[in-house]
Amino acid sequence: MAEPINVVVTGAAGQIAYSLLYQLAAGSVFGPEQPINLRLLDIKPMMDILQGVVMELEDLALPLLRDVLPTADAGVAFKDAAAAFLVGAMPRKQGMERKDLLAANVKIFKDQGEALEKFARKDIKVLVVGNPANTNALICSHYAPSIPKENFTAMTRLDQNRAQAALASRLGVQVDKVKNVIIWGNHSSTQYPDATHAVADLPGKGSVKVSLAVNDNAWLNGEFLETIQKRGAAVIAARKMSSAMSAAKAAGDHMRDWWFGTKPGQWVSMGVVSDGSYGIPKDVVFSFPVNIKDKKFEIVQGLEISDFARSKLDITAKELEEERAEAHQVLMP
Repeated sequence: MAEPINVVVTGAAGQIAYSLLYQLAAGSVFGPEQPINLRLLDIKPMMDILQGVVMELEDLALPLLRDVLPTADAGVAFKDAAAAFLVGAMPRKQGMERKDLLAANVKIFKDQGEALEKFARKDIKVLVVGNPANTNALICSHYAPSIPKENFTAMTRLDQNRAQAALASRLGVQVDKVKNVIIWGNHSSTQYPDATHAVADLPGKGSVKVSLAVNDNAWLNGEFLETIQKRGAAVIAARKMSSAMSAAKAAGDHMRDWWFGTKPGQWVSMGVVSDGSYGIPKDVVFSFPVNIKDKKFEIVQGLEISDFARSKLDITAKELEEERAEAHQVLMP
């Protein structure tokens, strides 16, 4: 069996981590042959609660879980880490603007970037879940200059999963029958959930373009788009807390695909540092469709972008440029 790898989860006493940690310990993310050492990072006031989480992890009695270390010290948590889920962030509360979130979170991700730079493996895979995830990932990568920029990603897989589920429901098929839906841009209400290039396996018809199967552009460009854009806020309104179980599942999906690769002919959405593809400004973390092989992703090229899609991409890119400027103001007033 392979040597254990160190896997960091920040905000480890929180709700998303509570659902994520079982997936990691059970082998559903890094595979049934990969033992792991969990490094659980949280702030000092959460250490008592975190001790309870550690007890539960012990009581799972899972053979892949070799060691669990709870800590409030980022240097201890990130030492020799092969993968990190940066979940811990100031939570978004009902009525809170993303700009308020930015100011609170920029400093957290600066500190974590510096700790990654000093202590983590240079091939570490970093997934930022804590919001505003795209800009938090950008800040984090900036403060870890010796780790390649492509090793920092932001999670838009939850949005992809939401979009896939909504389309499957509309078409009356299982959710795994819908493939290649895209989330473009920011993990925010400006994101563009795009079904233009998606396909669905329909009973008796085989693989059909989702746009043809739905046959309702007004719905795809209206109700569907708005439902996915506002789904996070709808969950907060109903639950009085942000998405946790679904966010943890999406984080596991994202990292598993990054680790093992995507299937031929299929892509997934990930927030990655833009290289200018599709006319998106460089040096923002933007969600693109990607193929993954040998733990490296490539942005899917050559997809046709309609005038409607272009207008949506421009809106979400502009928001990310504004967030980047605001983040720099907080760091260098």
